[in-house]
Amino acid sequence: MVGGKRAVLGQRTGPSERIALDGRLLRLEGARHSGERILLYYKPAGEIVSRSDPRKRPSAFDRLPPLRGAQWIAIGRLDFNTSGLLVFTTSGDLANALMHPRNAFEREYAVRILGELKAQQIERLRSGVALRDGQARFERIEPLGGRGANRWYRAVLKEGRNREVRRMFEALGIQVSRLIRVRFGPFSLSPRLRRGNWEEIPRAEVRRLIAGLGLGRQAGLGAKEDAAVA
Repeated sequence: MVGGKRAVLGQRTGPSERIALDGRLLRLEGARHSGERILLYYKPAGEIVSRSDPRKRPSAFDRLPPLRGAQWIAIGRLDFNTSGLLVFTTSGDLANALMHPRNAFEREYAVRILGELKAQQIERLRSGVALRDGQARFERIEPLGGRGANRWYRAVLKEGRNREVRRMFEALGIQVSRLIRVRFGPFSLSPRLRRGNWEEIPRAEVRRLIAGLGLGRQAGLGAKEDAAVA
């Protein structure tokens, strides 16, 4: 019952509405997002981030736990040769919020190259490099050391364009030999997490993230969703 009247299939309502199921009043505050899940997955190189591939290459989705009545959504992607942190969620709203440019969540990478960047090259990567789809720049880039001829750099940007990190280095004539994403927004790659494995974010942390993004205040709760939560 919604507002004292029998609900109809597909009816939508708000958090101020009185809703009852089998005569029991339901509490709807945050109900739409109370069951959302987030996984952190350590993608190895040699996997795609897609459910289908004509070439039948291994997919990161094949490694995730099965779901009933929902599906995993990838928050951003990593190309076939890039390893590191992938974030998956069951919430389309949460995925959109984390990927939307207005929220400007940082992506942090460990980048290995042959040789050492010159000061003017670092400055150019910070100030902007012209790519075919527009200007691109790192928020921060700094050396992490290395052995022999290889050098590692920490690079942070707020975009997620296709192969953006590799293309920025290639624009300077530098080939990236290894690329690992170590952070996406508030999520970091745990040293305990091995390649090809995943770990789930505790529900309390998911709820705090949802509240921080303002998703829990959205109106328009679906009657079917609310009954399922109850």
